Amino acid sequence: MSLPPAPSSTPATGPQSVFDGRMPAEPGDLRIEARGIAPVPGHHRYGGPGRLFTVWFAPNLTMTGVFTGTVGIALGLDLPTALAAVVLGTLLGAVPTAYLGTWGSRTGAGQLPLARLAFGRSVTVPGLLQWLSSVAWDALIGLFGGDALARLCGWPFWLGVLLMMLGQGSLGVLGYEAIHRLQKLMTFVLAAAFVALAFRLPDSVHTAAGSAHGADRAGAFILTSTIALSLALSWAPYASDFSRYLPQNTSRPRMFWYTLLGVSVSFVAVQSLGLWGAAVFTDQTARGVDRLLGGGVLGALGLLAVALAALCSNAMNDYSGSLALQTIGLRVPRPVAAAIAAVLGFPLVLWMHAADTTARFQNVLLFVGYWIPGFVAVVAVDWFARGRRGEPVDPTTESVRTRSGRPALVAFCAAFAAAVPFMNTGLYTGPVASALHGADLAYYVAFLTALVVYAPLRLRRHRTPHST
Repeated sequence: MSLPPAPSSTPATGPQSVFDGRMPAEPGDLRIEARGIAPVPGHHRYGGPGRLFTVWFAPNLTMTGVFTGTVGIALGLDLPTALAAVVLGTLLGAVPTAYLGTWGSRTGAGQLPLARLAFGRSVTVPGLLQWLSSVAWDALIGLFGGDALARLCGWPFWLGVLLMMLGQGSLGVLGYEAIHRLQKLMTFVLAAAFVALAFRLPDSVHTAAGSAHGADRAGAFILTSTIALSLALSWAPYASDFSRYLPQNTSRPRMFWYTLLGVSVSFVAVQSLGLWGAAVFTDQTARGVDRLLGGGVLGALGLLAVALAALCSNAMNDYSGSLALQTIGLRVPRPVAAAIAAVLGFPLVLWMHAADTTARFQNVLLFVGYWIPGFVAVVAVDWFARGRRGEPVDPTTESVRTRSGRPALVAFCAAFAAAVPFMNTGLYTGPVASALHGADLAYYVAFLTALVVYAPLRLRRHRTPHST
């Protein structure tokens, strides 16, 4: 697909806009990034595609992924079948994330700001959902990181979570370059820590045959793959946020493969660890890690790794959350918006920790992602249509504030509505999911529905360009 070069101009709001501001100038420039949703000009781009591997590898080496990996065993699958479901789901979720990530260097814009091309003023809906999702992910990951920090230092749980949120919020405030540099370092540190953890598992591995059979086994396989898919796909609305400073001529195939490998290898590794040690990893996974490593110095290093992993991942949640908050129209400086996401994640962690962590974890994990397949389908169709027609791909070149984006919103809402009967969570199980023995097909149904609904609406909009 051939697209015209994206202009490097700043938005009409001017260089002093709250959406504009200081940008990192080179690798290692760790001063606070004030740049918000304004596209990054071509002369400020730097770095290579290899950065995308580490920025997408390290943040997934969390106990959230390990805990998710135990779900397949809990549903009654044997180890090989559960592993196959994890690999399949992870790859299906990683491909859209890798594809969307190639848009950053092309446009200099983040993922939600680019969504304005398709959604126009209606971008408020996915933008708000993305911001809420970033807060939810703060809780999902901060739950384990805060617990690990509290156990490591002998603090109450709430204090460990509070300091975790302060650390990740600070990184989110520093912005793009600080996150890239941290993830590069943590790729090696966390990989070594999780390898050490894996070496302690042989005495406690899960080797029992699965208890699910027939249709129940098929339903458990699909649900396990859907949960794995939800992890990898959750990064899709963030994807170009972390490639928007790459030069415009950066190889898009290399960007795609580095991102795909970073996301898929890391997620498969940690979920496999969860499958392998399902008998050890309980709701309180930080305690499980400490016990597995035998306490002492090794246990302390394990807990520190869990806390650092959560810090890496949540810093990205807060950063992308700050861009989403600006995208919906709030004129809040990006560093302030990043801090807000971290602050709001704190009470949600405490809520998850207060009762059945397993149920609340799975419920939040699935619900924060059901909107994403419809979003991906809409923006991908819009991008493809622009490429075929040679249209601009920079939101600063279009009057996105005066265009309703109704076709995109219709497809987006239709996708979610169509997915409801196929959902399976602890809070709600749709009639189709029940009939399919717990199989959750909601993600696939949402994507296909948005694709079928939006494609003809998008073509119709171009035949009657003033209809919206």
